[in-house]
Amino acid sequence: MQRVTISLEETLAEAFDGLIASKGYESRSEAMRDLVRKAIAERRDAAPDGDCVGNLSYVYNHNVRALAQRLTEISHEHHDLVVATFHVHLDHDHCLESMMLKGQTAQVRALADAIRAERGVRFGELNLIAVAPNGDHGPAAGHKHGRHEHLTPELG
Repeated sequence: MQRVTISLEETLAEAFDGLIASKGYESRSEAMRDLVRKAIAERRDAAPDGDCVGNLSYVYNHNVRALAQRLTEISHEHHDLVVATFHVHLDHDHCLESMMLKGQTAQVRALADAIRAERGVRFGELNLIAVAPNGDHGPAAGHKHGRHEHLTPELG
């Protein structure tokens, strides 16, 4: 077994201890192992490889040096994946952003991971829906608008 040391802010450590007590864990280590297992399982079991649509929502502290600029640069670097961004000011220090994403699942996950890894970003949550390209287009399919790709949710 390997020992891993982490540092938590006082309020986060207190909240974590409350979670540990409410769930009946005997130690912080047991709780952390379960959290790590859950994160690994979610990553493995989420949307399969292929195409997806998704939503990444996260809270960040806009006072963290150049964080807002870095987040904007990251989204511009991935403009092919970012469909839309919704921004809400929560208080004087914190913002909530929600990004609608579309593309290959591996690329969408990589973008989400890059954003969540930025110092000052908290509570990042990615929700994915697997989709399949749908070629139903043109006059034969009853469409009268310009050509673009449709994405149909995989209902499997």
